[in-house]
Amino acid sequence: MTRYFNGKEIELLAPAGTFEIFKEVVQSRCDAVYFGGPVLNMRMMRKGYNLSHEEIAEALSIAHGLGKKVYITVNNLFSEQETGEAREYLAFLDGVRPDALIVQDMAVLELIREMGLTLPIHASVMMNVHNLEMIYALRDLGVSRVVTSREMDLQTAKLLGARSGMELEYFVHGDMCSVHGANCYYSSHVFGMSSNRGKCMKPCRWNYRIKKDGYIFPADYPLAVKDMFMYENLPELIDSGITSFKIEGRMRDKDFMVMLVNSYGEAIDRYIEDPIGFDRTVDSKLLYQNRKRDFSTAYAFGKPGLRNINRRYEGTGKFYSTGKVFSTPTAERELSEDRVLQLKGRLAQEARPNQARVSPELAVRVNNMAQAKAALEAKVGHLYLSGDVYEPDRPFTKRDIMELGAIKGETKLYLGLPRMMTELHFDQYDQLLIHGERLPIDGLLVTNLGAIRRYNTSGYPMIGDASLNIYNTLAAGLYAGLGLKRIPVSPEMTLEHFAAFASRSSLPLEMVVHGTPALMYMEHDLYENAEVMEPIGEEDNRYVGNDVLVLMTDKGENPVYRDQHGRCHLVFSKELCYLPMLDELNAAGVSTFRIEGSTYTPEQLREIITAYQQAMRGTSQQGLTSSMQPVYAGYTLGSLQFD
Repeated sequence: MTRYFNGKEIELLAPAGTFEIFKEVVQSRCDAVYFGGPVLNMRMMRKGYNLSHEEIAEALSIAHGLGKKVYITVNNLFSEQETGEAREYLAFLDGVRPDALIVQDMAVLELIREMGLTLPIHASVMMNVHNLEMIYALRDLGVSRVVTSREMDLQTAKLLGARSGMELEYFVHGDMCSVHGANCYYSSHVFGMSSNRGKCMKPCRWNYRIKKDGYIFPADYPLAVKDMFMYENLPELIDSGITSFKIEGRMRDKDFMVMLVNSYGEAIDRYIEDPIGFDRTVDSKLLYQNRKRDFSTAYAFGKPGLRNINRRYEGTGKFYSTGKVFSTPTAERELSEDRVLQLKGRLAQEARPNQARVSPELAVRVNNMAQAKAALEAKVGHLYLSGDVYEPDRPFTKRDIMELGAIKGETKLYLGLPRMMTELHFDQYDQLLIHGERLPIDGLLVTNLGAIRRYNTSGYPMIGDASLNIYNTLAAGLYAGLGLKRIPVSPEMTLEHFAAFASRSSLPLEMVVHGTPALMYMEHDLYENAEVMEPIGEEDNRYVGNDVLVLMTDKGENPVYRDQHGRCHLVFSKELCYLPMLDELNAAGVSTFRIEGSTYTPEQLREIITAYQQAMRGTSQQGLTSSMQPVYAGYTLGSLQFD
């Protein structure tokens, strides 16, 4: 079954969570179906879902007999321990010949190349593809289709598709996330359950109170977005040149999915047959009456603002067939001296006895000139100038960079790039890095695959940022081959996964060991709540100034910082602190320890840097009873505390 409009193929892509659902959905008015197998996909939370090996083979036979395609999701990050399983699974898939795999982890691309497989590859929405350079880089690695970032508007998609020639896939209906794809680490830090490994505990669906400027604002579910609904905008989707219209719903029931797919399929056919006389609203009422949440067109036509936030059924569990509440605010595991000693002992087992130990260096990321000068005065090894500067500070100017370059001494100075880079951002940084005079910096802190491709030949060495979320040595090797001089350890690694990764990696590793790294990175502007709503109470923030917006539950307060691009960074209520374990981490292979210093005053940052420098020299106590006191609600070991 193939659809065309003005000679261009249009595909309606439907989900299936089980084999029974697949057998019904594949008979509906779709062109292709996607589902997950028993391992390595993003829907691993619900027992009985996903297909077995035998069911996959049978599903392919059924679909191909109907002239339809099948795409299989191999779209989570996998650990070092799962590499063997990944090899076996990919070999099986190569034998049964799906029409493509949907992939997040760069390691899958490396395995396919290494094993000589010929499986077509589609880049998952979890790759968060958002610029031309990312598309070109993925094309160079063998990817034939890209699922665009959820935050991409149709005009941008049209531009990127036309200029790249790449097939684009776009979500048109279903459950959306308020956080950029693969940029949510909240679930892994609190539960040890990674949202990028198919085990998200949905903290975006929790009930929060918003505080700012000493007031409380009435935003019960400020991160809970509505379901995507593009049924009435199929003409605009087709005009954008998008190849595949993707429906979300691998956790939805059979009757609902069949109804939904048939409505979209029938509408596409009506538009192809008679675009002038097309009625956009034929099944609108049916879909609205059967909605699970309220509807939105999300970012398809620009930033949706607060109208994208859902209130229907939030907190009731009515989205799920079990009828249970799936996610509620949960306290973090308590940090204790005993737990630190356990982790130190386990890490000590991973020391590299046959390799020369590298003396560790300290890196600090800063948000403003005062912090930068404090770090330089402390003679840190590496200084990163953030590319996402939290308000009210402003981005580092060329004059700032020149000034810091003149006084940096032995410290290596790096210019950080924004985590999300549009074509405008590349134009701006090209002028600075390629066409302008040589800057007095020692390299770039790169945040996305597109930036790596663009600036690999700029003459500036590249260090990988933690946002690359490198979870195994295969991905680390691929990134090193693309030009990274130092590999960041994934902020989501549990103890066991880190131990296996570090023990098998021969590359220089960097790890965030202290501070307030962003756990959620989003286009959604939470500050709008405090700008358009009337307060309902008064209450000061406990740990940050009242000018900082806070998301609050009865378990704690999460500060939210807005950067110069208007994007929000939600940080944890506690500070990451690996001070007691530096020696063991270094022995395991970490050569650079990073402090995320953007949220500290210069005085606080100096104290933290001093404590780490003393610990690295072995001249200070490194236990929980250290004299260094937390600035915020306490200390946490993040994902590393989980086995």
